[in-house]
Amino acid sequence: MNPVVDYLRISLIDRCNFQCQYCMPEGAELEYIRKQEVLTDAELLTLLREVFIPCGFSRFRLTGGEPLLRPQVVSLVQQIAALPETQDLSMTTNGFLLADLAQGLYDAGLRRINISLDSLEPEVFNRIIGNRGRTRWQQVWSGIQAAHRVGFDPLKLNVVVIPGVNDHEVLDLAALTIDRHWHVRFIEFMPIGNGNLFGDKGWIDSETLRQQIHQRWGLVEARVRGNGPADVFQIPGAKGTLGFISQMSECFCDRCNRMRLSADGWLRPCLLNETGQIDLKTALRSGVSTRELCAQVQVLLDLKPAINFKQRESGTVGTYTRTMSQIGG
Repeated sequence: MNPVVDYLRISLIDRCNFQCQYCMPEGAELEYIRKQEVLTDAELLTLLREVFIPCGFSRFRLTGGEPLLRPQVVSLVQQIAALPETQDLSMTTNGFLLADLAQGLYDAGLRRINISLDSLEPEVFNRIIGNRGRTRWQQVWSGIQAAHRVGFDPLKLNVVVIPGVNDHEVLDLAALTIDRHWHVRFIEFMPIGNGNLFGDKGWIDSETLRQQIHQRWGLVEARVRGNGPADVFQIPGAKGTLGFISQMSECFCDRCNRMRLSADGWLRPCLLNETGQIDLKTALRSGVSTRELCAQVQVLLDLKPAINFKQRESGTVGTYTRTMSQIGG
């Protein structure tokens, strides 16, 4: 039985103040979306109220690029949170601007947040985010502390494990969950955004990471299950949990309950497959009725069970042309 697709990941902006190795091609100059091509707040809210919510969507995650670079982002969060049909609103951020915005976002109605933290070592962190100047690790750590202080729960830390780069920190990162009610999620490295790095480094499967942690502390399945693709475990007696997102080793396409809306209004059914994607922005600006747009979205929803990234890997269907930062993760 196919899951109910009620979860929309919304990219607010394709720009980012980091250039993470696993997200953008190293040294590449990306062609960013022109400002006038980005969905306005009013257009996005119209799509939510008159297209997505009538099609059954009630859970929304705001992503980027880096969503905190979006002008007036706190106001937009407040307006989405205020929609009567919004059952869950969350955000994924790199945390660099979060220290100053955490309280405002929480007051606006945001309650769940995911923050990328791929290393606890400033030099390694700098290497991963593509920063050759002053380290940004402390600013991100301050953002995490601010999010914890104002009450975000759950507070999730996303870790993309890259062999030979940060895999030696798996136990240190897992240990963050012992005394804190935090949720660390280890994500298998994918060949999107920087295929050359993937080819050089490869990836480490989640089972290998679980075995490392189990050998150190033991590991049990968590009683609280996640809403997304993560398999959730816990160090015995720990306050927080450990999630493992295993899109490379353990395909979870049959559990996928989400679609993705890019900053310029393209709706796609799969992270790594553009089959059937719809240009909602152009249609909306051309005067197509929201009733017709809703009908188009429903067609894509009906197609979604047959569209997945494993098919793309085998060459039987679809393609993708954007990097992770341009898609919204």
